[in-house]
Amino acid sequence: MSFLGVEQSLTGRRWVGPGVEVDRASEMMAQQTGLPRSVCQVLARRGVPAMEAKGFLEPKLKELLPDPREMKDMEAAATRFLEAVRRKQRIAVFADYDVDGGSSAALLLVWLRQMGLEATLYIPDRIDEGYGPNVPAMQELAAAHDLIICVDCGTLSHEPIAAAKGADVIVLDHHLGGETLPDCVAVVNPNRQDESGDLGYFCAAGVVFLMLVEAGRQLRETGAKGPDLMALLDLVALATVADVAPLIGANRALVRQGLKVMGARNRPGLVALSDVSRMDSAPSTYHLGFLLGPRVNAGGRIGKADLGARLLSTDNPHEAAALAERLDELNTERRDIEGAVRAAALEQAEERGLETPLVWAAGEGWHPGVVGIVASRLKEAANRPAIVIGFDGEEGKGSGRSVSGVDLGASIQRLAAEGLLVKGGGHKMAAGLTVMRDKLEPAMERLSELLAKQGAGQGGPADLKLDGALMPGAASVELIGQIEQAGPFGAGAPAPRYALPDLQVRFAKRVGESHLKLSLSDGMGGGVDAICFGAFDTALGPRLLEHGGARFHFAGRLEINTWGGRQSPQLRLEDAAEA
Repeated sequence: MSFLGVEQSLTGRRWVGPGVEVDRASEMMAQQTGLPRSVCQVLARRGVPAMEAKGFLEPKLKELLPDPREMKDMEAAATRFLEAVRRKQRIAVFADYDVDGGSSAALLLVWLRQMGLEATLYIPDRIDEGYGPNVPAMQELAAAHDLIICVDCGTLSHEPIAAAKGADVIVLDHHLGGETLPDCVAVVNPNRQDESGDLGYFCAAGVVFLMLVEAGRQLRETGAKGPDLMALLDLVALATVADVAPLIGANRALVRQGLKVMGARNRPGLVALSDVSRMDSAPSTYHLGFLLGPRVNAGGRIGKADLGARLLSTDNPHEAAALAERLDELNTERRDIEGAVRAAALEQAEERGLETPLVWAAGEGWHPGVVGIVASRLKEAANRPAIVIGFDGEEGKGSGRSVSGVDLGASIQRLAAEGLLVKGGGHKMAAGLTVMRDKLEPAMERLSELLAKQGAGQGGPADLKLDGALMPGAASVELIGQIEQAGPFGAGAPAPRYALPDLQVRFAKRVGESHLKLSLSDGMGGGVDAICFGAFDTALGPRLLEHGGARFHFAGRLEINTWGGRQSPQLRLEDAAEA
């Protein structure tokens, strides 16, 4: 049964409220624990038992962080790493060009610098070299280094790693593994085929952090001491959120603690980036995912691939300021490029049809640095897995994003094994691929088949799940503060979403190209401000701007807006329906 009778909202979705069981469980939890009802609602929806509620609200690393040795090859990786440190060997860090890769590299560079070693950073160019280790780069690094550590890549790089003659190689990764592993000192990856998968929720920076925990343990066993690992958690938090790793298990504690570390403003790169992003409040997962992450990514997408890792690892405030400024410029440029590709890709996908198990688009000259973001937009528009591919001559490089319950990475890997792709891989929710033009249609047809078998394409627009209804007067700063106790919120742990029923639009103004700012009123003195990002990319913007005095139900997430030192509640609007 729909919530507030909304069978089809302005974005075409049915609204679904909390089940009776969740309501009962939250009421009982409130009575047993004395916690606010709003917090209990979030915990009940997550399936947290009342007896575990208080522990859940205060996640502690010492209780949630797994023993690093639970991962295969971890002990061997840390032992070889420390051997290189003790012998002052030449170390190179080969990293992916995204936030997770840059943060993973920065973790190692900062740790090694504090131990008196300067490592070489190598990040491949997205266009000229593509993702992961390649033979020429590994040969070049091996000729000048004793140890190469591949972070956020390398699990499927058999040939490039074999080409690193004369150097030892360690892989610290989280992407899906194949049937065989590269021949090297260690492949530490919770998503190897011979792992249980219990720790598969870690991003690469989480795996690197665990390796540094194991290295610290081995150092202590010899009576030595390593750098303060807690001070590195800002980097782990940034990577975890930006790589859309689920905020479950130890990730909750890593991100919660990492946000506190970031708030102390001790890392020059993140201070400079926060300032150019005009962050005016304490760091949150929103800031990491939508302000800082895209800027760190911008270098790898359309600029120089190593800018993000250099920013995150520098201890020089002047260098940090210059790098942050450049990344901010590149991010603006990226938005413009993305807008053009998105419009073309959406038009093409709509012509092909958005009802199929796979939504895809391909175009000549589409920048490889933005195809992943555009794939995300297509996925959101159709509620189906999406692939977007940019061709340069006969070869196309593409990126895909999936929906919950559909493993895209495994299907892409299968296509590569069947010879329909030059290469491809990834994880459940995201994947990358290279395809020749003559194989494009058969590859997409086969991928659509594989995804259909997993249930892709069976539904229309996703239902909008709501946690309840609130009147504007109840949406206070105090309530939002209580709800945030149940955070951090993000992938795998969505922030609660509420409906504010039967309100009028008192004021509406277009902001920038596609956003909408609103002031909502219940007509009895109660009201709340709202912001809707991307409103004019959907039916929401035009309808609410030209509201004609109509009343609407509004749905979204509550947040605290800080302006001029004052705090006020704000609705981050996601949907609306005629009341």
